[in-house]
Amino acid sequence: MAERRAGWAGALLKWAGLVLFGGVLASEAWWFWHPAGEDGPIRLGIIHALTGAMAISEKPMVDAELLAVEEINAQGGLLGRPVEAVVMDGASDPDTYARQAEKLIGQNKVAALIACWTSACRKTLGPVIERHHALMIYPMAYEGLEISPNIIYTGAAPNQQILPAVNWSYEHLGKRFFLVGSDYVWPHAVNAIIRDQMIALGGEVVGEGYMPYGGLDAGAVVAQIQAARPDVIFSTLVGDSNAPFYRALREVGLQAQKSPVVSFSISDPELQKLPAVDVSGHYAAWPYFQGVERKENTEFVQRFRQRYGEKRVLSDVMETAYFSVHLWARAVAQAGTTEVNAVNDDLLGQSFNAPEGIVTVDSTTRHTWRSFNMGLIREDGRIEIVWSGQHPIRPVPYPRTRSVKQWDDFLKDLYRGWKNHWFNAATAEGRTSHETH
Repeated sequence: MAERRAGWAGALLKWAGLVLFGGVLASEAWWFWHPAGEDGPIRLGIIHALTGAMAISEKPMVDAELLAVEEINAQGGLLGRPVEAVVMDGASDPDTYARQAEKLIGQNKVAALIACWTSACRKTLGPVIERHHALMIYPMAYEGLEISPNIIYTGAAPNQQILPAVNWSYEHLGKRFFLVGSDYVWPHAVNAIIRDQMIALGGEVVGEGYMPYGGLDAGAVVAQIQAARPDVIFSTLVGDSNAPFYRALREVGLQAQKSPVVSFSISDPELQKLPAVDVSGHYAAWPYFQGVERKENTEFVQRFRQRYGEKRVLSDVMETAYFSVHLWARAVAQAGTTEVNAVNDDLLGQSFNAPEGIVTVDSTTRHTWRSFNMGLIREDGRIEIVWSGQHPIRPVPYPRTRSVKQWDDFLKDLYRGWKNHWFNAATAEGRTSHETH
């Protein structure tokens, strides 16, 4: 029976393949003729922004996830069945993510979802996941302050990205800091975490400013920075907002040598679309960079480029998206079923030898042990690792500077202040027509 099923799966994959149209799996006909069941494909839902302000960062995540799916299928699939990636466009809009999740869970009967970049999208989508008692993997570094029984957090918690970068910057770059971000929950929460850390270090926050979520006019916030004259700028700007921000800094003479930006959101893929003259000398902080010196990473980069082209570059979120698929697949294989409760349980404690090193899902926090690296943006627009942590860092989703209740109250105040949104709708309303929230 197993041999017959494996042969059927191989023939099916050979006939169907992973047919892509515009980066999205074109499988409407497949769903009709091959409904999900014990003998049909195992469907993995993927929701990322393929359009809108966040597409610059999220499209590459889909490529990495599809590569992982292809690798799993090349090894025989899961439970004798092929894995089918069903990709939906979140359109850089939180409500769209929630609607797409409803479709994937209700209509497409996916076994699990991998979704989102921004916390505004995750927090809008999260109640859908919990209401359906579905399983979601979130592959993005974020502010923490959350533990859901239906979500596995594979991106870095604040103590794995934000705090190491703050400590390193305090020791090597200066003592006076300006905080700039996009006007939604992640930057506001990160900046609160940084302010708490500055009290502990004895540093000074000389200013804090925000651009609309997806906004393209950096003039006002750069004027604030110019007046504050910080030693270092911590940036939680996302998506299309980065290009006008770095350009405006250069145009007003805020050079990296005097006030470098430490970004928590840009990496090699975004830098390919930013002029090197605007970003050279600034920094980025992530668990993974393409330049990590490991055999597993060299092979990963080679496989990715063989699949998508020699000029492609990789980022932390792409690597995280990639190993998230493999972690899920290992849990399914270990559980011997796609049933949500079983896979959810088997994800806890699950490990994978990722390009950055061994990553393990912490069974207590549902977050993942991750590495840390500081990267300097060179004149050619590539990132050079200038400092690395010696060991993977255990995740701490709730920074200990405040109680869990205090952090929860902080988030509730933001949400109420933004009229029950996870982004500042007041500033978002002033954006140009081609921007989305």
